[in-house]
Amino acid sequence: MSKTGLTRRHVLATAAALPLAAATSWPARAAAPMMGVASTRFNRVTLGGFEVTTILAGTRTVPEPQNIFGMNVSAEDFADASKAAHIPTDAAQFFFTPTLINTGNELVLFDTGLNAEGTTAAIEQAGYTADQIDVVVITHMHGDHIGGLMAGEAPTFPNARYVTGTQEFDAWAAMDNEGFNSKVRPLADQMTMLDDGGSVASGITAMAAFGHTPGHMTYMIESEGKQLLVAADFANHYVWSLGYPDWEVKFDMDKTAAAQTRRRILDMLSTDQIPFIGYHMPWPGTGFVEKQGEGYRYVPTSYQLML
Repeated sequence: MSKTGLTRRHVLATAAALPLAAATSWPARAAAPMMGVASTRFNRVTLGGFEVTTILAGTRTVPEPQNIFGMNVSAEDFADASKAAHIPTDAAQFFFTPTLINTGNELVLFDTGLNAEGTTAAIEQAGYTADQIDVVVITHMHGDHIGGLMAGEAPTFPNARYVTGTQEFDAWAAMDNEGFNSKVRPLADQMTMLDDGGSVASGITAMAAFGHTPGHMTYMIESEGKQLLVAADFANHYVWSLGYPDWEVKFDMDKTAAAQTRRRILDMLSTDQIPFIGYHMPWPGTGFVEKQGEGYRYVPTSYQLML
């Protein structure tokens, strides 16, 4: 026996008896319920004097992604690229990520999600309300970008002015498209049309990125010497589109022009080390681009935009 009155054997024997004692003395409790997959609905960072908030307007699982991405490559090449990136080939998770830019003078929303309900719910979780939106910018007219413009027959953002590209609006106006007719056409008289280099507001400049749609636009955000690109759909997946810019994408209306646009923008982002927000990038949608062989690599942001 040691001076304390305890031996190592005594301590180990006492510890071994504790679980049994606990089992007989603690009240029984039900196991915690499974909660299911979940995510935040907004993420806010700074860019100079601006606040940049990405909002998760929706997400869904899509089966058989090679029906959408890599349509011009073999199943083997698609599988090899997917395996190298640690993602499956039989399903993909799609994200729908509008962006809010608070310039200090105006609150600017880029794209409106699949529907008004999902987008306004995410906006409210971010601390804003639909009637606080001063400007709504539509990067292009696909349904998952214009779906939240109208809530029934009323504008979702009643106090906003609307901005879109001239070429994009004219192209869709010439089509017989139900989404455009029900969501965009009712607001046409309130829309300002921009061309390449046009200004939405101080520090927000339109950049042509045609191909995905006839007049698809990206927008360069600049404040206090810092830049960020609201990149919309120039690349729609962080591996199968961004990593392999020449792979054809089902939703690119002009596939050759879309591939040329991808390479041009990816080269700019990687060369100038500019962060970007991709509408369909993995949540929360912000990342950098690195050159990698004949393609590029997506690098998610960590804390860079928090500083």
